[in-house]
Amino acid sequence: MNTKLHAICDSQGRPLNLFVTAGQVSDYIGARALVSSLPKVEWLLGDRGYDADWFREALKDKGIRACIPGRKQRKKLVKYDKRRYKRRNRIEIMFGRLKDWRRVATRYDRCPKVFLSAIALAAIVIYWL
Repeated sequence: MNTKLHAICDSQGRPLNLFVTAGQVSDYIGARALVSSLPKVEWLLGDRGYDADWFREALKDKGIRACIPGRKQRKKLVKYDKRRYKRRNRIEIMFGRLKDWRRVATRYDRCPKVFLSAIALAAIVIYWL
C-alpha cells in the first residue's frame, strides 16, 4: 500500500494541517482538500506537483502569492522567486523528521485514518510539545 502525505506548514516548518491520499493519486487532490484550510499568509511554497492554473487562481483569490515552479510540459512559462523557493527545504526537513518515527516511515497501519493519526501524534510530539 502506497500513500502520499500532503501538509501545510508554517514558516518554521511545523505542520499545521495534514492530508493523506493514495500514492498513485495526483497532487491536485491534496491541494484541493487543503486549499480551504490555508492560513492567512503572504506566500505559498510548493513543488511542481501543485502547478495548476485553478490552484494558482484559488491562491490569488485568497490573497496568497504562489511560489511554485511550472511543470516541464507547461506551454506558458511561469515565473517564480527562485531564492524564496530554496526555503522549501524546511518542508522536506519536516517530512524527514516525521519519518524518524519508525511507525510512520514503514507504514505499519493499513487503515489510512490510523496512519494519519500516527503521523499527527508524531507531529505533536516533535513540534508542539
